[in-house]
Amino acid sequence: MYYNSSGIYFIVILAMVVSWIIQWRLRSKFSQYAQVGLQSNLSGKQIAELMLADHGINDVRVISTEGRLTDHYNPTDKTVNLSEAVYAERSAAAAAVAAHECGHAVQHATAYSALQFRSAMVPALSAVSKFMPFVLLAGVLMIRSTVIPLGVGIVLFSLTTLFSFVTLPVEFDASKRALAWIDKRGIVTPQEHAMAKDALWWAAMTYVVAALSSLATLLYYVSIFMGSRDRR
Repeated sequence: MYYNSSGIYFIVILAMVVSWIIQWRLRSKFSQYAQVGLQSNLSGKQIAELMLADHGINDVRVISTEGRLTDHYNPTDKTVNLSEAVYAERSAAAAAVAAHECGHAVQHATAYSALQFRSAMVPALSAVSKFMPFVLLAGVLMIRSTVIPLGVGIVLFSLTTLFSFVTLPVEFDASKRALAWIDKRGIVTPQEHAMAKDALWWAAMTYVVAALSSLATLLYYVSIFMGSRDRR
């Protein structure tokens, strides 16, 4: 029986288009909300340091990093890395991002299970990512003679897909913590809170699309594997 993979091709292309749209929308939203000054007049750096202090976290540093939308929390050296604009800006967008990244620091400090699981996967994924593309390529090229390399590649790629989906609750939880804190602490007005929430929602959608894209790519390779088996 021939395995029809045309539907998988369509899903992969659709995921790429949606990903581009989401990224464009995210940048547009952040640019828009970056123009809205906070009534509290706090910078991203000040907001981050205040949130960490409120949660009793004294061993995490807030530093500036180059680039745009490069903000992240590094659990290895315990640093909240804010892009240059977020670090210095006093806007709804900066408040949202700074608090979100500190949300990850709070997760780390409280041993949030999803974050611990994701962190445990990192060493294996770092090792796998170095040779996985070559295994998949070899698998596709050798598909007429053997399906073993592609099968191995699919197993390896499934780990990256799992990582993408494990990332989702981590990101949504960090945003939830961030929004609850900036609201309770009076960092933002109700209008600014709505802007921060909207910005974080679009940021979260990039992770959702990434996870779905990874799943679509995994299904693509599975379709090749199944199609080859059916033709044997």
